[in-house]
Amino acid sequence: MSGLKSALAGLGLGLVASTGYAHAANFAFEDYFVGKTVADGHFAAINGVNRKFTVDLTGKWDGHVLTLREDFRFEDGTRDTKTWRFVKTGPTTYTGTREDVIGNAMVHMSGDTARFNYLVYLSPETKGNKVRFYDKMVLKPDGTVLNTAWVTKFGFPVAKTTVNFRKVDHEIRHKAKRHERVNR
Repeated sequence: MSGLKSALAGLGLGLVASTGYAHAANFAFEDYFVGKTVADGHFAAINGVNRKFTVDLTGKWDGHVLTLREDFRFEDGTRDTKTWRFVKTGPTTYTGTREDVIGNAMVHMSGDTARFNYLVYLSPETKGNKVRFYDKMVLKPDGTVLNTAWVTKFGFPVAKTTVNFRKVDHEIRHKAKRHERVNR
């Protein structure tokens, strides 16, 4: 079960401007992740594993490296924490590392889409059950990000996950506007 949690932890990414809705021209990890982000996700595997989860993300940017802490809560009550470190290597590229990722994740952004892939041990304590994640993140017009990730083993798809990200400040403004309309 710990391996599944580690695998899911790799999915906690989002890409939207932190001060409102983003446009393709300013679609960047460091803009979106500074501060608080939340996500809801679902993981389904060919072996019947089917889990829902939420993620609270906290990001800090030092001008070159984005440190992104992901705190996962699964529907069965289990929790997991992972930390990504993304180094900006160019205007639209990053390399990412995390405690359970084998090597580096290479991130390439184009317009409203980010793509990256990386290897993960689903059983990190024994370095067993190695799989590859292929993430595609798309910035939506409403400022949310949809991440679809395929998990493969020996080149064959074995699982899929979807994660929807949104900025906490955007969520707070949306709730305040809704409350304002109700109280009129």
